[in-house]
Amino acid sequence: MKMRILSAADVRRALPMAEAIAGMKQAFAQLSTGHAEVPLRGRVDVAPHSGTTLVMPAFLAQSNDLAVKVVSVFPKNSERYEPTIYAAVLVLDAETGRPLALMEGGSLTAIRTGAGSGAATDLLARSNASVVAILGSGVQARTQLEAVCTVRDIREVRVYSPTHENAVTFAREMRGVGPIPDTIRIMSNPETAVRGADIICAATSSSKPVFHSKDVAAGAHINGVGSYTPAMQEVDAETVRRALVVVDEREAAWEEAGDLIRPLQDGLITEAHIHAELGEIVAGLKPGRTSPEQITFFKSVGVAVQDAISGRIALKNAVKHNLGTEANL
Repeated sequence: MKMRILSAADVRRALPMAEAIAGMKQAFAQLSTGHAEVPLRGRVDVAPHSGTTLVMPAFLAQSNDLAVKVVSVFPKNSERYEPTIYAAVLVLDAETGRPLALMEGGSLTAIRTGAGSGAATDLLARSNASVVAILGSGVQARTQLEAVCTVRDIREVRVYSPTHENAVTFAREMRGVGPIPDTIRIMSNPETAVRGADIICAATSSSKPVFHSKDVAAGAHINGVGSYTPAMQEVDAETVRRALVVVDEREAAWEEAGDLIRPLQDGLITEAHIHAELGEIVAGLKPGRTSPEQITFFKSVGVAVQDAISGRIALKNAVKHNLGTEANL
């Protein structure tokens, strides 16, 4: 019995953004229509090292995808010049449970998270959106930008990072890549980045809002992907209150999304403020944007269905293009 092993470079080649975005729409639709088995992620806090390890299984019945991801988030790794996130995805045969592939999960997570925002942007942003603000300059920020540029004709990119050198590196490495325009403007503060932007992507690990509602223009679409615990908050409560809020999964959002939990605890919103899951919009069960002036906010904490469908797409392309190595089990 053989299992294919894919490195980070293999995953990046095997999981092109446009295919990943299409896959996210399928995955979210199955999740929201009851065709997915997704328990809440298992969590182990590694307190002595300020880390967290998560276990995320998922089965998609319609597309017959089965996978398990193990992801570790250790913020102090940056002090060691290591990635803060390490992950691995195990793709299984849904009929037999046989392991089919083991994939480097950090790159897969970054691509599928970006693709989730790409799907949300395609469904919620104005069709003529052309200016995007990226808050953050890490791996997630890169795939957010690629995804948004895949679904909209972006002509102006603005990036803000608290560390100016990181923003410079981001601009140098991302300009002109695929659908990304050649010019990326480095902004000195988040206010100037956000003002007048059609699309705002927050991809930080901040525990407090990284921009203010007063700077968000009518008609803007916001993707929030950086915060994934109740103690983290990238988007301020007033923006949440103003916006049409769409999530990847309601249950996960109310467990983990500080952007929503904090306004709820403060009595500024109710649980009914979540308009829809993204899959409900894909499936036609709920409408998306209803006016050009409406602010839309997609809050994602990450759902295992994204990993399962991404694993299937990556494995299919890896076999097609003979990527990775095969190991005997």
